[in-house]
Amino acid sequence: MAVTNESHPKEFILLGFANHPWLELPLFVTLLITYPMALMGNIAIILVSTLDPRLHSPMYFFLTNLSFLDMCYTTSIVPQMLFNLGSSRKTITYIGCVVQLYVFHIMGGTECLLLAIMSFDRYVAICKPLHYTLIMNQRVCILLVSIMWLTGMIFAFSEATLTLQLPLCGIHKLDHLLCEIPVLIKTACGEKESNELALSVVCIFILAVPLCLILASYVNIGCAVLRIKSSEGRRKAFGTCSSHLVVVSLFYGPAISMYLQPSSSITRDQPKFMALFYAVITPTLNPFIYTLRNKDVKGALKKLLRSIFSSK
Repeated sequence: MAVTNESHPKEFILLGFANHPWLELPLFVTLLITYPMALMGNIAIILVSTLDPRLHSPMYFFLTNLSFLDMCYTTSIVPQMLFNLGSSRKTITYIGCVVQLYVFHIMGGTECLLLAIMSFDRYVAICKPLHYTLIMNQRVCILLVSIMWLTGMIFAFSEATLTLQLPLCGIHKLDHLLCEIPVLIKTACGEKESNELALSVVCIFILAVPLCLILASYVNIGCAVLRIKSSEGRRKAFGTCSSHLVVVSLFYGPAISMYLQPSSSITRDQPKFMALFYAVITPTLNPFIYTLRNKDVKGALKKLLRSIFSSK
């Protein structure tokens, strides 16, 4: 590894799957297909939630935020991945790495909190239906989303800034597909125990606490659903929550295995596959999960498509 006298390198070499070069072409083709799908799907969700008056409710307000987050999340890394996979140069500039680090972790931390807010929204809708409009009014929804974005930014700026202060001792190779906090801490030299401890503490608050709130919400929802006498009522209540549960599982599973699992038990390529999953696969699947199981969204999409084609 080249050693320089600079405090930080001009660029990083992203090793990616250098030990498995045969993976590069299939991965390039997969990203080339899934990235436009993710963009189109999330843009469609934002459009129908904004344009259709029937979808002007807290649930779709939060879903719009989720779609926006997913677009920013995947856009912060996929174009760079495609460039590196499609060329012999596997590099990212230091400034590009810093920007990617901040954007990626702002979106990731904010999404953790948003999924918890969405589960609370479902809890109020099912367990306190008579007070739903009073509790989840427009002011409360905007306040929750504002706190969510602010907390996500504080998490990302504090943790990423601390990580960027670590000395690299001229090392400019990252064994990853992107610039992520754990890989930069692992690459850095010198004393970094305090950074690892800070990351663990922050991850407990940004990952574990929201997940506990989600689980608590769904325990109460499950009890409320079991008390519903009609099978039609139970089916409808379950239908409003199943999509969100699937999204929570897809996002939190890989994120927990990446950030809360002991580093000694993580294999070399595991972080790369996990990053691909929660930053590419999940944002691509989310619009389809919510669309396929939601009659209101499907109806709004059909209405939007009809209006587009009729205008032409």
